[in-house]
Amino acid sequence: MTGPTRRSLLRATPALALAPTLATPASAQGFPSRPIRILVTIGAGSAADILTRSLADELGRRLGQNVVTENRPGAGGNIAGDVARRAEPDGHTLLMATVSTHGINPALYSRMPFDPVADFAPITLVASSPNVLVVHPSSPIQNLADLIAAARARPGELTYSSGGSGTSQHLGGAVLEQMTGVRLTHVPFRSAPDSVNAVLAGTTSMTFASVPVALSQVRAGALRAIGLSSAAPMPDWPEVRPLAEIGLPGFDVAAWFGLVAPANTPAPIIARLHEATREALQVPAVRERLANQGMQILDADPAGFASFIQAEIARWAPIVRASGATAG
Repeated sequence: MTGPTRRSLLRATPALALAPTLATPASAQGFPSRPIRILVTIGAGSAADILTRSLADELGRRLGQNVVTENRPGAGGNIAGDVARRAEPDGHTLLMATVSTHGINPALYSRMPFDPVADFAPITLVASSPNVLVVHPSSPIQNLADLIAAARARPGELTYSSGGSGTSQHLGGAVLEQMTGVRLTHVPFRSAPDSVNAVLAGTTSMTFASVPVALSQVRAGALRAIGLSSAAPMPDWPEVRPLAEIGLPGFDVAAWFGLVAPANTPAPIIARLHEATREALQVPAVRERLANQGMQILDADPAGFASFIQAEIARWAPIVRASGATAG
């Protein structure tokens, strides 16, 4: 799903744009009664991990309990998702859902341990994080037009590295192929850092690097930025434009993150978690840290987030099928 409909669901939250705080419903007044854990689908230091830890303290202050980040990496996020699905639906175990667990994986995996729609109660869409298409500075490719021309002239010769089949890096390249009709060669590595190192070493032609990595390497002269994978530009890096603006209208392969709870969690608890998360995201220190990681803070109420998840599952299914990526 691209274009205005998706962007209307995935919108940035301006500072101090909170709705009036509602009174806590009586059925949620005893919540939380113990520490809350947020399961993260990938290891420490990842974008999802940094985001969750940036929120945890502020959420704890608003909820009156410690909020603990628990990393459960593996299987593209499916391990953490399965643990969250099995938890008591009382609001004390949450999942930082991602574009993988609640968008890509249903098409990527032949068997899923959970249903991303039926097994979870959406709380709020939290943030998105684009990648940056980069090449080595010695490459003759200076811009998107050069890249497309070179790929058309030498089908399959240009390579793009990724942190694995089905990742946002891989599917960024797949969408690039599908939208332009060119043929590239995918070179998967064990991790995203390995895929960036391959471009730094000149062993692959390009990759979609995370913003913090790309920003530091581009400014050091070690990589050349071609364009952002998100539909929206980055105010703090205006010289690098979205691919959607420089020749590929509708290109949008940004990662996103949002909080969900196990299905059947009472609606008043979901409402309280939603409001606490929105308030935490307005704290200047939180906003600054996330901005430094290239993240855009988002906003969606539980119903809006539910619609967004369904749209993402539908959007990614044909892209994954066309890419040929499979797992599990």
